[in-house]
Amino acid sequence: MEADGRVSLYSVTVRYGRRVALEAVSGEFAAGSLTAVVGANGAGKSTLLAAIAGVARLAGGVVDCAARRRLAYLPQLTAIDRDYPLTVAELIALGGWREFGAFCSPGAALRGRAAEAAEGVGLAQGLGRPIAELSVGELQRALFARLVLQDAAVILLDEPFAAIDAQTVPVLLDRVARWHREGRTVIAVMHDLGLVRARFPETLVLARRCLAWGPTETALSA
Repeated sequence: MEADGRVSLYSVTVRYGRRVALEAVSGEFAAGSLTAVVGANGAGKSTLLAAIAGVARLAGGVVDCAARRRLAYLPQLTAIDRDYPLTVAELIALGGWREFGAFCSPGAALRGRAAEAAEGVGLAQGLGRPIAELSVGELQRALFARLVLQDAAVILLDEPFAAIDAQTVPVLLDRVARWHREGRTVIAVMHDLGLVRARFPETLVLARRCLAWGPTETALSA
């Protein structure tokens, strides 16, 4: 990747009203690293991703992300409006919106790349279906295909494998592994520690503060 995928945190703090969601978190995600973010419910995992993406206002500290213009952020599926009138093909093509803008339609080349991205996640059929008809796993596959078109240097995934079918999980894990091989920085909020140990070389353990950060086995044993 040409863009610097390093993400540095300097005493990052986020508050929602009087509640501290994230407190004085410091450290660095190295360029090209693959990191799981784990912790109990309410530990600040999703807040951390939102802070890196720039959608959560900081109460203190600094997030230094040189590749912010090439950052892709996939929130939890519950944040996706499935009733919005989009087809699968249109949803995926939105990953390349910078190429066609807000008032134009994607060109033939982009539509072709969208179809290739869909095929890469096992969605070659039914691209004309409305997204409201998709299963949870199919929707997540489509959203991963959209990320492919974004060609991001930094990819943030919030619980990407939650509540999806067993057939979809390995497909998406393979895509994450491919992003890692391509030198992209991938940060994923995870709950399944078995998957974390098997597929993520680095782990950040949160409890609003940073409890441990480093090689997965070392961090999880801390």
